[in-house]
Parts: sequence; C-alpha cells; structure tokens
Amino acid sequence: MKASNQTQSVRRIVFTGGPGGGKSTAADLILREFPERLVIVPETATLLHIGGFPRWSEPGAMKARQTAIFEVQRSLEELQSVHYPGRMLICDRGTIDGGAYWPDGPEAFYAHQGTTLAKELARYSAVLFFESAAVGGLAIENANRARTETLEQAVALDAKIRSLWAGHPHFYLIPHETSFFRKMDRAHAIMRQLLA
Repeated sequence: MKASNQTQSVRRIVFTGGPGGGKSTAADLILREFPERLVIVPETATLLHIGGFPRWSEPGAMKARQTAIFEVQRSLEELQSVHYPGRMLICDRGTIDGGAYWPDGPEAFYAHQGTTLAKELARYSAVLFFESAAVGGLAIENANRARTETLEQAVALDAKIRSLWAGHPHFYLIPHETSFFRKMDRAHAIMRQLLA
C-alpha cells in the first residue's frame, strides 16, 4: 500500500514491547492529557483476535495472520491520519512487530510484505519500547482477552520485538518497574519532550 504525500509527513510514535508492557494503558493515559494533539491507532492484532480472527499455529496460518495484521495496521494508520489531520499518531504497535512472529524470521516477513526493515523504521518518528513485566518475573495477566502468552513466551517476544525496533534513531527504552506508576512517569516525560 503506497502512502499519500499527506500521510508521509504524519508523525507516528510507536508504543511497542513484549506482552504485558503497559503500552496500551500508557497510550490511553497520555491521550487523556493531550486529546487535541494526539490520536491512537489501536492494536490491530487485538482488534482482529477479539473479533474472532483465527489464531491457528500452522506456519501457513501464522503467515496469513501476520500478513492480515500488517495490512490492517497500515490501513488504520492511514484512516486515522486522514480523519484527524494535523494530529500525531500514537500507534499501539507498528508494522515492524510482525517480524517477531513470522515462522521464517523477520527478513522473510518484510520481503513477503514487499518492504524492508529500514523502510518500515523510516515510517515512524520515534519508538517507545515498553519492556514486558515478564522480564522482571512479574505477572502479565489482565483483562485483555487476546493475550495468550506464558511468562516465558512474553520474555522471548519482548527480546525479539526489541531487537527489531532498537535500530531506530529515536528509540526510547522504558524498562520494567515494580511500580507501574514510575513506568508511566517515564513514558509521560518522553512524550512531553516529543510534543515540545
């Protein structure tokens, strides 16, 4: 999908990380403080899975699912930028995340989508990486019906996703904390800098 000239100039900030990192909660809290300047692009995988999109584990099924997530992510970003011109997008995950779930590895994922990791990184202005609470051995259970990962799987996904985004020139690590409020304070401080 080719972006229009209008949406190429849209500022996109990605909130990503392993399962149970707090990114969706952080996005909601930050939006409440800057409602006229920001808009959230919701997490595509959660939207699809809660809507009944299958989560079968065969390699071909995993590829079909990640391709659908990639395409819907791009479309949601386009929709939000058109409907809310002039606002910065907070993307609850981005097009790069799918590489961590692709059975044949991330390079094969980007090639399958007709892109590269470098091209996808360039689409985003900054990345806030919310390290999973699982990295610190903390529980990640919550009301998210789409979350199915064990602590071990969450830690492994956290590392894979982080390695894909870490090359972004504006990558901000928000490490796990025993205090969720301290973690949110870090995210808030970074967003205030980015909005300044």
